[in-house]
Amino acid sequence: MANAPIRLLIAASGTGGHLFPAIALAEKLPDYQIEWLGVPNRLETQLVPKQYPLNTIAVEGFQQGFGLSSIRIFGKLALSILEVRRILKQGNFQEVFTTGGYIAGPAVIAARSLGLPVVFHESNALPGKVTRFFGPWCSAVALGFEVAAKYLPRAKNVCVGTPVRAQFLDGAIDAPLDLAIPDGVPLIVVFGGSQGAIAINKLVRESAKAWFDAGIYVVHLTGDRDPEADSLKHPQYIALPFYNNMAVLLQRATLAISRSGAGSLTELAVCGTPAILIPYPFAAEDHQSYNADVFTKAGAALTLKQSELTIETLQSNVLNLLQSPQELAKMGEKAKAIAVPDSAEKLAQLVREVVER
Repeated sequence: MANAPIRLLIAASGTGGHLFPAIALAEKLPDYQIEWLGVPNRLETQLVPKQYPLNTIAVEGFQQGFGLSSIRIFGKLALSILEVRRILKQGNFQEVFTTGGYIAGPAVIAARSLGLPVVFHESNALPGKVTRFFGPWCSAVALGFEVAAKYLPRAKNVCVGTPVRAQFLDGAIDAPLDLAIPDGVPLIVVFGGSQGAIAINKLVRESAKAWFDAGIYVVHLTGDRDPEADSLKHPQYIALPFYNNMAVLLQRATLAISRSGAGSLTELAVCGTPAILIPYPFAAEDHQSYNADVFTKAGAALTLKQSELTIETLQSNVLNLLQSPQELAKMGEKAKAIAVPDSAEKLAQLVREVVER
């Protein structure tokens, strides 16, 4: 039994920003026995590879002030901690890894109550409340952005970047684009993260005519929640809910228009794609603005506030950038400089070191 593989429980749930880095880590630990901790009916039930058994618990976050609903949520939290303890003990797990969100609470509490080491990955420039509260409890907090360390003064911080999906690193990035985009034409790629962005979608559709007149093509990833997703028809416009090979698409893009979730920014950086960033204004503690600020200060992107954005502003900023190829090239180089292509390897090494202490 001395050579038995390490058993690792990964607690990652809800969005691509939480799930993709965790999946990338898991792929770098082929000698580990890995199981997943998630929530029923969330994205992990679709995205987590089948080789990782999925355990689910009923837990939810505190979105508002204390009230009767909070008592119910506290009750669920207590039960979920007991359930995670049971999973950890029955499975003889030796370590826990989490990417935050409200599933992190019961995972961290249960693991530490059993004396198990925990590695917490925080991808955002402004760590979330869960990270700030539970970070000091953990064996290590892996950071996506160095600037996040100042918000976690009592945690054992290590900056490793944020892992990206394997498609961004395995050579597929140079594959041809299987969309009807002519060679050599400028291409704008619009996307709003794993859940889409209806406000951006509307602005882009209203702005697009000026770009078409300038010979620009647009690939617009609308998400699956936009009732007007098919309302614009034009030979230079392709609307899709999602596109699987984002690595190839972003590599081909002349410019991206995007939200500034940490996962999206990591993919833009790895591909060296210049971007106009429109932070989601209702993100918790406005953390997407902090993420965008890292890229803007580095010269890798232009940030526009949604509350101040008009059709004319978006049209003109896009056209000005596309008429400045040297500026776009510089932005792409600055984005590449932010990227940590071996982030998954660094994170896997940290996970190994923690369990061996």
